[in-house]
This record gives sequence, C-alpha cells and structure tokens, in this order.
Amino acid sequence: MNDQDNPLVIFTPSGKRGRFASGTPILTAARQLGVDLDSVCGGRGICSKCQITPSYGEFPKHGVTVGDDALSQWNAVEERYKSKRGMINGRRLGCQAQVQGDIVIDVPPESQVHKQVVRKRAEARDIVMSPSVHLYYIEVQEPDMHEPSGDLERLIDALQSQWQLENVRADLHILQSVQPMLRKGEWKVTCALHQGDDANPPSIMHIWPGYYDGTVYGLAVDLGSTTIAAHLCDLQTGDVVASSGIMNPQIRFGEDLMSRVSYSMMNPGGADEMTTAVRDSMNALFVQVAAEAEIDRALIVDAVFVCNPVMHHLFLGIDPFELGQAPFALATSNSLALRAVDLDLNLHRAARVYILPCIAGHVGADAAAVALSESPNTSEDLVLVVDVGTNAEILLGNKERVLACSSPTGPAFEGAQISSGQRAAPGAIERVEIDPVTKEPRFRVIGSDLWSDQDGFAQSILSSGITGICGSGIIEMVAEMRIAGIVDGPGLIGSPDQTGTDRCFLDGRTHSYLVWDGTAEGGPCITVTNHDIREIQMAKAALYSGARLLMDKFGVESVDRIVLAGAFGAHISPKHAMVLGMIPDCRLEKVTSAGNAAGTGARIALLNIEARADIERIVCEIHKIETAIEPRFQEHFVNASNIPNSVEPFPILAEVVTLPDVNFNTAGENGAETSGRRRRRRGQ
Repeated sequence: MNDQDNPLVIFTPSGKRGRFASGTPILTAARQLGVDLDSVCGGRGICSKCQITPSYGEFPKHGVTVGDDALSQWNAVEERYKSKRGMINGRRLGCQAQVQGDIVIDVPPESQVHKQVVRKRAEARDIVMSPSVHLYYIEVQEPDMHEPSGDLERLIDALQSQWQLENVRADLHILQSVQPMLRKGEWKVTCALHQGDDANPPSIMHIWPGYYDGTVYGLAVDLGSTTIAAHLCDLQTGDVVASSGIMNPQIRFGEDLMSRVSYSMMNPGGADEMTTAVRDSMNALFVQVAAEAEIDRALIVDAVFVCNPVMHHLFLGIDPFELGQAPFALATSNSLALRAVDLDLNLHRAARVYILPCIAGHVGADAAAVALSESPNTSEDLVLVVDVGTNAEILLGNKERVLACSSPTGPAFEGAQISSGQRAAPGAIERVEIDPVTKEPRFRVIGSDLWSDQDGFAQSILSSGITGICGSGIIEMVAEMRIAGIVDGPGLIGSPDQTGTDRCFLDGRTHSYLVWDGTAEGGPCITVTNHDIREIQMAKAALYSGARLLMDKFGVESVDRIVLAGAFGAHISPKHAMVLGMIPDCRLEKVTSAGNAAGTGARIALLNIEARADIERIVCEIHKIETAIEPRFQEHFVNASNIPNSVEPFPILAEVVTLPDVNFNTAGENGAETSGRRRRRRGQ
C-alpha cells in the first residue's frame, strides 16, 4: 500500500503528524513522530500514563474529517483499568487504541513526559488593599417576643449599626443558614460581605458562627490563547498564596485565534464546544491551585479575569463570529460583574467574577490589564509596551495620549510550527550562543544552569535530556545565526562553503543548521531549517509592523523605552530581539521586562476595587488602531521580514553588534525567495 493511502495521525498541541498503517498503536505512532507521550510499562496497559483524548468530526484547520471508527474499539484492558482506577470519559490508552482511519489526538499535560512549565508568575508589586469582599464580626440582638422581627433583619441591622453598612441584601442560601449559624455562635457571627457596585447593593456571601479567624481568597486569572494562569490571593493580606497554570485546551481547535473563530464558523456547536472546554479546564486549574495552597475551594469568593476578545467571547459563551470579519464588533466592550455560577465555575456558591473591559475589536481585557499594570498614560517619556504572545498586544504612549493595536504573530514564538520547536519544559533549549568563527553552538536547557560545553552538563540533564527548542531559544538561535553569518538578512541559510561550517547541510531544496545530534543516545536530532527561519520572520515582522504603525500614528521615528510584557516576553533577550528585528531600535538598557503584566493587572483589579474604576476610565481614553485596514502595515511588514529590517537602519544596535554583510542568494540557489534579492541597507 502506498504510504499516502495510510491513515493520517495528527497530534495536538505539538502539531506533529504522520501516516501510519492501520492497526498501529497510538503510542507507537507518537514515539515515531517524537511526540511527548509518557509510558512506564512499555505499552502493556498497566501504568495508564499514555492516556490520550481522540477528537472526532470536521477539522478544516487540519484538512481531515475524523469518523467514529477512526480508532479500534474500547478493549478489555482499558475497561479493566477504568473500572479499578477510573479514567476521564472519552480518554483512551495510547498503547491500546489502534489507528483505523484519519485521527486527531490530543495529548493532555499529565500524559506528557516533559510537563509544561507555564511561565506566568505573580510579579512583586505594591498594591493598596481594597478588595471587593470583607469580613465583618457582629453581635446580633436575640429575638424578643415583644419586638418581633426576623433573624436576618436583625443581622442586617447589626451590620448597619456596628459597621455602618447600608442596604445590605442576602441571597436564599444565606437565609437558609442564618438561623443555625446565629444559634451555634450564640448570636455572634462573622459575615463575608461583597461591597457591591453602582448597580448592586452590598450582599452577604457567607456566615460563620462566632469569630472566624481565617480568611477568604480571590483569583486573578490570565486566560491566554496558549496558557491559562491563575494566582490565588489572600483577600485580607494581598499575599499570593499559590500560582499555577495549564495549557488552554482550545489549542486542539486551533493554535491561533482566527483558527478558533473559523472552527466556530464551520462547525455547528463549535463555539459551545470551545466554551465548555475552557471552563472545564479552568475548574481543573482552580482545583490545582486550591490544593497547592491547601485551602477549601469554597473559600474562593472573588475572581478577576483578563483575556483577549476571542477568549473573552468564548469564555462567556458568546459566538466569536463577528470578530472574524470587519468591523470586528464586540458583543460588549464594557467590564462585566457576574456570578461564578453563571460561568459554571466551581468556587464559593456566591462567588463573584469581574472581567476587565476590552479596548476594541482585537485589543482585549488583557491589554487593558497591561495598561493598568504599566500605566503608559502616566509616563513622562514615550514608552512602547509589547505583550508578546500568540496574539501580541501593543501600547504606545505617554501622559499626553496612548495608542493601542493587536498583531497576529501566531504560535511560532511559543515553539509551535518550528521543526524542533516545543513549549517551555525541562530539556528545551532556551539560551544560545554561536561562535562567529567556528560556527559552533553552545546552549542551555530548561532545568539546568550549565551551558552545554561546561563540565557536568550531561549529568545535569539526565532526567530531561535535550528535547527541542522553546520560544526564547528559537529567537536567540535565529539571531545568533544572523550574527555568526549562518543566515543572511533576507533569511536564507548558507551552504557549508558559504558559511564555513559543515553544520550547514543540504536539506531538500534549502540548507539547514545542525544544533544537536542526540540520535546516538536515542534522543532527537535538533536542527533549524529554512522553513523555521521563515516562520520566525513572519511572526517578528507582524510584531514589529504593529509597533511601527503606532509610531507612525504618533508621528515619531523612535521611542524612549520599551517594555516587554507577557510570560514569554519575560524570557526574551533584548539584544537578540533587536537583532531579529522584533522591536524598534533602542538603547538596550532601556528595554526591560514587566513579566506577566496582564496577570499583574488582574491582581491589581482583584485586590483594589478602585483600580477597576480606573481601568474603565483609562480604556475610554486609549485610541485603538486597526492594523487590518492600515495601508502602511503591509509596507512595514515586507520591510520587517528582513533580519533585522530591509529599510530601518538600527544605528543604536549597530553600536553593539556588527552583522555580517552576506547574501546567500548570489549563486541563485534553489529555495531562495524574492526577499533574497533585496539589497542590504545601512545597519543590518
């Protein structure tokens, strides 16, 4: 049988795919493709570590239709394991499920050998505490035959007289518990009270008998396209007591936002499917965070969410159809004050949810959170804030005015669509240096503090090995290849003769660069291909073009400082980002990292309700630029496709780094693109 006649197996979130003969176990297919699928028992169906989730139906993104019979039938081994140990409905054991037809397989985080390191942490920040929920201890007057009134009314009177709290309300669940609590506490109780807002009066959320000396908690959640990060905060002290993150399960419907919008458009019920997936995953994350802090999840009474517009709509259960076409209309751009139960979130039964306002069509609540955290509107100098991610949000401004736009960079910066790419996990290359003379690379991997040419490196990575290149690693890799003269300005990798190293080898019609050959030890062969270079060029060109467009609108040719925000932005080397041409020319000491600024903004809004009013006012003052309809965006994009740029001179960078004046298309090699014919300009 011709290989093209064999079923196609596609793994998410890695995106790796291949054709396999009918009857091939999924675990075998995963191993042959280098997919990160765990197994301890060697495929005997004992350990269950190779659990996978098959997906069925139409997948336009992948060009396949998955039938119900795409995998072999559920078997006795799987049934025995599920009956004894339990297994999530819909999951299969990769060692038992066999390929029968085209299939899309999702590998859940717990089934991966190299568990995801979600690099979203709570940044240190001074925040004035003013949470939406407070605890109040009160002493309630006992019932009196001569002055009859209800227990709830006397409790509310006590809140008014002892704490000057007016117009307090209570839900049914409070009414159901107030009498036993008052009597158990001998008419002394502690109430958790939500302060209310312009539309809602204060309300009692919980009652404890007597004096409650514990606390209540809130969640600051950054719902990103690729990852979901949650910070659990003590609402009395403001301390972050636990932080955790997971992959966004919607990746299997599309790695970028427009793919998810397309999935919603082309699959009836697709939007609901994605809403359910992200809410279920959110609840799993909350269980994880509560367990880490060793608290009862029912003590979580407030949550603040930030997210881009597509995630905003899908989280709320709104079809993002309108965001897929001009004029990119939001269902609402206002902030939202909701109840957790309305979003199927398993927190305290009366828990509240606040969602920050969106700025405009494709600039969402995450950008608003960055604005709250970094305050470009109060800056004396002109600051460019870039929240680097699958969809980059960019702010440019000072105390005079602030402009904003979004730029669809895609998942390449996350390691996706890169031949040896992976997301940040132990074993992934994250730092790179290439000797400009010998062209030999040295690198560091996540999980080790040693460079690859240092003594003890091999021992330090025994548990993880060298598995691939993560986002920060691929940025440094391409930039170092440019500095070392391995890749030219237009993005073409040179031949061995042109570069002076046999690490460059013919790979089809173009050349690739060998980074690490671990095949002798049973590991992967890690290379950078010309296709990888193109993916990074497209991503960085989109990012730079958005920033440059805002500079045009501001009427400036340079900025005073640059802030790299986002979990991924915190790990980007400013020098390498500038060599690549991701960001405008700027003094390196003026390029700083804000870490997860969106998460910090969410935490500020969680712990200070006045900040919510501030950001609602600020977003009304930010002017949104729609890149899709700006004629100069394409011009900037073409120029920025060069490394670092075919027009912009980058004189400040030239003081720090000398880039070789090479062009590998002079011999008219196969695979060279038209950009290879562009003449280099000063400073490249």
